Amino acid sequence: MGHTPTTTRGRATRGRILDAAADLIQRHGVAAVTLDDVERAAGVGRSQLYHYFDDRDDLVRSVVHATVDTVLAAQEPLLLHVDTVAGIDHWFDAIVANGTRQDAVGGCAIGSLAAQLGGRDDLARQAFVDAFARWEAPLIAGLRRMQESGDLLPDVNVTELADLTMAAIQGGLLLAQVRRSPDQLRLALRGARAALDDALAPPPTPFAST
Repeated sequence: MGHTPTTTRGRATRGRILDAAADLIQRHGVAAVTLDDVERAAGVGRSQLYHYFDDRDDLVRSVVHATVDTVLAAQEPLLLHVDTVAGIDHWFDAIVANGTRQDAVGGCAIGSLAAQLGGRDDLARQAFVDAFARWEAPLIAGLRRMQESGDLLPDVNVTELADLTMAAIQGGLLLAQVRRSPDQLRLALRGARAALDDALAPPPTPFAST
């Protein structure tokens, strides 16, 4: 790993390099971005870049970690409330709204990087395994709380339900990106919502009046 800055100036320089690399990768793809491109965009020299990153691979992996942190930080307020049907609906609505603001062309920043780097090396692949596990963990916990409160059927596998939901999100974002339509994301989330409906416990039967 490269040098971890301890000064405000050093952290700002490293952050500027990371931001430049992330922006270039998002716009052009990992394979098309060179260290020269990053240096020009960040306004740094090669010696500065190598001061903070061992090599191009180290820089790319750092972009992965930074992207994961950014995406999950944006999701965190919503994921705190995925222990109710209303909270999950609100989370789904926010995902669709974000895709609509991006004109349904951005896809998922984590998913896009995973498609480009997931098979490249074990370190990169593990970074994505950890990223999706971090993203999914609050949903699994929320579904488990719903099960404990009696809102979900007791025999429902909450991990599988969360896996299905994450697959719907990633697949929906990819289709929306390819087809340039957020309707694809809405349809995918509708499928995940239907799976949740199937897992809900029936409401208690009211006592018959005498």
